[in-house]
Amino acid sequence: MSEFFYPRLISVDALAPYKLTTTWSTGEILEVDIERNLRKVPALHKLLSPKIFAKVHLAEWGQAVEWFDAELGADNVYAWGKEQAGEVSHQMFGGWMHRNGLSLNTAAEALGISRRMVSYYRTAHKSIPRAIWLACLGWEVTRPKDNILPRKIPTAKAYARVHA
Repeated sequence: MSEFFYPRLISVDALAPYKLTTTWSTGEILEVDIERNLRKVPALHKLLSPKIFAKVHLAEWGQAVEWFDAELGADNVYAWGKEQAGEVSHQMFGGWMHRNGLSLNTAAEALGISRRMVSYYRTAHKSIPRAIWLACLGWEVTRPKDNILPRKIPTAKAYARVHA
């Protein structure tokens, strides 16, 4: 796990087949359905057995959710839990930066926030407010050029034409 990732996994329990209850150092308790992830990675298919899945435990230092010969990184499990709870994950934010070729500085400039806050959001040190995520989506849709903010949002047809 990256040294930059803040929330540490405190405990994990199998709630039902393919669902986990996770407790984090932030005080958050997130339920995470990992069935889709297990089905898309052939090496993890053995975890689809309810008896094997029930043997989930916390890896040393809270760095992963593990079974005897398989594991999932805590940062991925945290992101999946946030997204399934209807929140914005650090992976979504990092994906937005990557898709748009943004550095910490350019993302901060695009959103009108500090470089430090961008770093906090990207590394899950702080939760990403819905308004920030909506600003990310709006910025991506309008793609401001030459530091000139757009006066209106393009129509769906105009957006599709530009991003086709």
